[in-house]
Amino acid sequence: MPLNTKRVIAVIGATGQQGSAVVRALKARDKFKVRALTREPGKHRDLADEVVEADLDRPETLLPALDGAYGLFLVTNFWQEGTDELKQAKAAIAAARDAGVEHLVWSTLPDVEAISGGRFNVPHYTGKARIDRIVREAGFAYYTYVVPPFYYQNLLGVMAPQKQPDGSLGWSLPLNPDARGIHMGDINELGDIVAGAFAHPDEAGHGEYLPLVGDLMSFNDIIATLRQLGLHFSFNRVPAGVFPAEVEATFDYFEAHTYMGSHLSDEIARAKRIAGRQPTPFLQWARERFQAA
Repeated sequence: MPLNTKRVIAVIGATGQQGSAVVRALKARDKFKVRALTREPGKHRDLADEVVEADLDRPETLLPALDGAYGLFLVTNFWQEGTDELKQAKAAIAAARDAGVEHLVWSTLPDVEAISGGRFNVPHYTGKARIDRIVREAGFAYYTYVVPPFYYQNLLGVMAPQKQPDGSLGWSLPLNPDARGIHMGDINELGDIVAGAFAHPDEAGHGEYLPLVGDLMSFNDIIATLRQLGLHFSFNRVPAGVFPAEVEATFDYFEAHTYMGSHLSDEIARAKRIAGRQPTPFLQWARERFQAA
């Protein structure tokens, strides 16, 4: 490879929250050539150095899209209707291996079933965790697991405060608000960990788990932090049976084991080193971005 030729990193999910963060971080470091993989390249021509068509549900598109790539960032979307994450991940991993990809970074989540001894059924976590073994056994020269947290952005999006029966704005959830079990972070900063892993495979390419954590909070901590900014929200703990079973199991798991399954101090510290920066704490993020509904 000529000295002036940059290695190519392919990014699946390049238009989503995680993938777009990875694209931005890789471009900012200017160490690699970035290849964005998307189902509709014509709509995203300026997204990266290269924009290539690829679709996880059409395996025949993956091998050509990964041709010549040194690395691949892989994420699947459980919440997309009709998604079979296991099938998609297997197809991408096989294509990456056949294309000669050397370093695969997989976005995973904790194995709730294993951590809880089968007590909690949270498929959108455990389904990703079960793909970890497939990555490990695929034979890549380097492989890394990144673990996204509860997004701060959720509190402005899918979990934004809602008007309550008493007229206040706040949250009604099946969760003990005093349980300090929510590992949180700005999902835009996941890209720094991924870019750092690709840049330092000897430190982060041997199956390391790199979680992004800006804060570990209870819901009362969240509310108290927002109160510091002059924002006043309420919290109502709802009884079992109000929310779908998987939602309730997710929050029960948070209470019993925390979001990450443990405090993971060594892994969190390693992720910060690899990223080359401290993740943004919730107070700072909220001060810059949170607005009262």
